[in-house]
Amino acid sequence: MPNTQDIYITGLRNAHAMENQALSILRPQVKRIEHYPEVAERIEQHIAETERQIDRLDQLLERVDGDRSALKDTALSMAGSIAAIGHTMAPDEIIKNSFANFAFENYEIAAYKSLVALAEGSGEAEAVSLLQANLDEELAMAEWLDTQIQPLTLRYASLSSGGVDAKN
Repeated sequence: MPNTQDIYITGLRNAHAMENQALSILRPQVKRIEHYPEVAERIEQHIAETERQIDRLDQLLERVDGDRSALKDTALSMAGSIAAIGHTMAPDEIIKNSFANFAFENYEIAAYKSLVALAEGSGEAEAVSLLQANLDEELAMAEWLDTQIQPLTLRYASLSSGGVDAKN
């Protein structure tokens, strides 16, 4: 049976793969956004945050002698790329991406809450601090996305009804 440390290390590996998946979802989106510069700017900011989150997870994995799971990283990155491609064909791509991003942020929030609990339970104070930094960034992004769903939808509707290809 796995002990708390084993579960923690698995969680770190999963979070590492999850963040690589996030990058494979966000990078193609930001390249395609034309009519929503504030969305592109915030996604670019979150890409930089995600890269720092991966660095923090690398530090934590090095401390516990846990290697990254290359298989998980690759598989989830590919899944993220496929998901990103899937929305490109939708006439309301920007809206579908905002829904998917909001859902994914909440998934990440849950993962980090779990990891913080495991780190606290193991007395890993420095790990708690690094994981809390990741969690705080995910919470901020989810909150921002939440505030954008309604205005983004209305902007999309306005552009579309004005004859503009408003999908991205």
